[in-house]
Amino acid sequence: MAENANRAFVIGHPIAHSRSPKIHGHWLKSYGLAGSYEAIDVAPGDLAGFIAALRENGFRGGNVTIPHKEAVFELVDRIDTAAERIGAVNTLWFEDGRLWGGNTDAHGFAANLDEHAPGWAANGPAVVLGAGGAARAIIYALKERGVRDIRILNRTLERAGDLRDRFGKGISAHRLEAAGELLADAGLLVNTTALGMHGNEGLPADPAALPDKAIVTDIVYVPLETPLLAAARARGLACVDGLGMLLHQAVPGFERWFGKRPEVTAELRDLVLADLGVAA
Repeated sequence: MAENANRAFVIGHPIAHSRSPKIHGHWLKSYGLAGSYEAIDVAPGDLAGFIAALRENGFRGGNVTIPHKEAVFELVDRIDTAAERIGAVNTLWFEDGRLWGGNTDAHGFAANLDEHAPGWAANGPAVVLGAGGAARAIIYALKERGVRDIRILNRTLERAGDLRDRFGKGISAHRLEAAGELLADAGLLVNTTALGMHGNEGLPADPAALPDKAIVTDIVYVPLETPLLAAARARGLACVDGLGMLLHQAVPGFERWFGKRPEVTAELRDLVLADLGVAA
């Protein structure tokens, strides 16, 4: 099949939980574009064969999710700067006959804050809770936007230190126990941990220590209002939920595959919320 067929995918193992088909399907319909976007379960042992056959199967590219985000590094021809710095690939596309791997999570994070908290990057020091893969994307986004003081708080200092070493100047590593002191002058608090998800309820840090100007955001979007956001809202702080990051990170891939830069609208947000069974 031709490389320029309007066909894209999301692969993972498992993959049934993915909302990406809902997002991209909505855009295809809204813009009247011919094409398809499908969720495909690809086991780790089948990944190399699947990637090698993309052209043959008519795919323009697609998304990559757990557990393939790192393994796919070895299977593409080129890696963009974001994927290299973050250490994970979530988007594939063909360009000049070569298969590229990129990462749009940092874009999604920044665009979500741009929409709901304009000027956030100039708000002061940022505190990032957690030191996993999601934290890497957040820190990359913060550095790209010129945030000069980024404080990583994690249960284990070693993992926070690894990210400090990875991203260099302007990053400091701390244990979670230091949150009270480090939040006192922070302008942005970002939760990248699983605390707050359904089945893992808890407060990763107390926003009571934040100044009144602070913005609080959580990359978790089920529940839409996590315990952290609820506590921050009760304090009168500006809050940004995590759903927008999911929606905005999908924009660059759709544009590459289907030739149209889509908009993240209230209609799309409501559609995904309904699919998640989450009350807006």
